[in-house]
Amino acid sequence: MTKIDAIDKKISDLLIEDGRMSCSKIAERIGKISERAVRYRIERLIKNKIISIHGNVNAEGLGLVVFADVFIEVEPSLVFQIAKLLAEYESVSYVACSTGQNDISIQVFAHDNNELFSFVTDIIGKVPGVRKTHISFVPLRIKDDHIWHIPSFCVQEE
Repeated sequence: MTKIDAIDKKISDLLIEDGRMSCSKIAERIGKISERAVRYRIERLIKNKIISIHGNVNAEGLGLVVFADVFIEVEPSLVFQIAKLLAEYESVSYVACSTGQNDISIQVFAHDNNELFSFVTDIIGKVPGVRKTHISFVPLRIKDDHIWHIPSFCVQEE
């Protein structure tokens, strides 16, 4: 496990604020750290898979204003196979195998309710092995896992 300190957390937080922020700007914002040290720390955080830097898509900006969680019950022997199949659809932003009442949970973006309904009934519902689906519309997101900060309890004291 890679040790994360308060400076690593600050660097990560600043990159969440602006993924294109330069190392010199990060060093300036943190203070008492060189641009070279920031660059080294970013490389270490990336190498150790603590952070990744990429552009996040704003679905609403593309007109995909309907967002829903879809919970799917499938034949037990087909869970992984169906999950992999669903992951191939571009409108699906998240796929996870789960336990309990549902075997797979996915998140779907659509232009409107009809498009979402058609995707769930005409595409997912016709996949061999799918037993049941449940759509849960998401009218408001409070916290998004694409913008998740390093938890303070993971930061080691210096």
